[in-house]
Amino acid sequence: MKNKFINKLFLLLIASIVFASCGKDFLELEPRGTQLESSFYQTQEELFQGLVATYDVLQWGGTNGWTMKVGLLNAASDDCFAGGSDASDQPSWVAFDGFTLDPFLGPQSGLWNKYYSGIYRANLFLEKLEEASGIEDTFKARTAAEAKFLRAFFYFDLVRFFENVPLITSTLAADAIYTQVQAKSSDVYAQIEQDLNDARNTFELPSTVPPDELGRVTQGAVTALLGKVILYQNDESRMAEAASIFDEVINAGIYDLEFDYANIFSSDNEFGVESIFEIQYAANQRGGWENFGNGTEGNYDVQFFGMRDYVGPIYANGWSFCPVTEELVAFMQNDPRAEHTIIDGNDLKQQGASYTEGYQNTDYFIKKYAGLQDDRATDGEPALNWDYNVREIRLADVILMAAEAYARSGNDGQARNYLNRIRTRVGLQPFTNVSGPALLDAIYSERRLELATEGHRFFDLVRTGRAVEELGDQGFQANKNEVLPIPQTEIDISEGNLIQNQGY
Repeated sequence: MKNKFINKLFLLLIASIVFASCGKDFLELEPRGTQLESSFYQTQEELFQGLVATYDVLQWGGTNGWTMKVGLLNAASDDCFAGGSDASDQPSWVAFDGFTLDPFLGPQSGLWNKYYSGIYRANLFLEKLEEASGIEDTFKARTAAEAKFLRAFFYFDLVRFFENVPLITSTLAADAIYTQVQAKSSDVYAQIEQDLNDARNTFELPSTVPPDELGRVTQGAVTALLGKVILYQNDESRMAEAASIFDEVINAGIYDLEFDYANIFSSDNEFGVESIFEIQYAANQRGGWENFGNGTEGNYDVQFFGMRDYVGPIYANGWSFCPVTEELVAFMQNDPRAEHTIIDGNDLKQQGASYTEGYQNTDYFIKKYAGLQDDRATDGEPALNWDYNVREIRLADVILMAAEAYARSGNDGQARNYLNRIRTRVGLQPFTNVSGPALLDAIYSERRLELATEGHRFFDLVRTGRAVEELGDQGFQANKNEVLPIPQTEIDISEGNLIQNQGY
């Protein structure tokens, strides 16, 4: 049983020095072949490959099934349904959508393994970096900050998805794997903040990067994530602190709102002026089904969101997952962002297009990550090689989080200023007299309108205590569905050291 556990969770990681190339910009490295860990990490170049391997986990969408964060969180929210060809297409997505999850059914195994893979790689890199000799001080400081950001990023997703997780900040010997227990979520958050503050206080971590390093962590990404982590802990006494941290990003003079909302998700506008942190994907790896898993470096969400068997202009065909709910369509009615967020399938049909109606079809589809015919990969399996980057953190999100933090700390005036900055960008009238709870409700509504189908909605509902109200008709149960179950296989293999989450 223990050997099986090592294979399942750590075998790939122990061999993580066999690094795959990552497709774009600074991530594009040639594979170096197999080399024993004990003789690797001896040079600055080899250490950099270790850092790239840690970044690589951000891309993964095929760990133990289809585990793309944006798509899964859309399906769990009231923005989208699960979709697919039928109810049996991807049972884990359907279970998350309807909150029929159990310790064996759901996306939890893939998410758990993905994030602990990233954490292992970050831990390994930091240890090898510390041991290495003859390494430039600037390289050492900067890459350590990047690795700490990535470890914090992975733990932030873990604690939001599961709450109760082991806290591992060093590589483990085989006999230590089975003694790991879950840490308090407060301790995990404390480690996340420590990593982010370490990175934030690293002078060598740049505020901007040259074109050939796009995708690397910057001071803005670190600071924005730190503010988000504080906001998500819901400590009202820290809201002014979070607001101040968000202000650093907003007032840095580096980022700005795109003048035209339609440009934010254009494939020609990756790393645009509004982008603070993007997860990169590549179309030039010629990936096929033989290396589906995490080997193609394509954005699988793009294929999932497309219309099944689509025939018509502009769009490529897809698999009809995450059809947009009629409720979101109604909520966004008359909002200027709707046409850039939602594809109206009925309009396409009237223009002569056709597609096969999938499971939970509404005839509305996600536009922000819609695959275009002109962008299909020309090598390998096109479905697995979409190169659309995920806009993980963008300025509008940060501004709205700052508005929320200011409102929750009692500064309604600055909260309105930030809220209205988002509204006026798309030509909406500003709010003038709204304050108190009504102002907070307006900010939450604006977050949904601005960030619809980007994967923020589910966690927004959970952290603000509105999940039962908004998702109860989907099956959401309080004190249970705020988190996923711990994978039962992990509990079994841990020989009782891991405890299942409440309600599962």
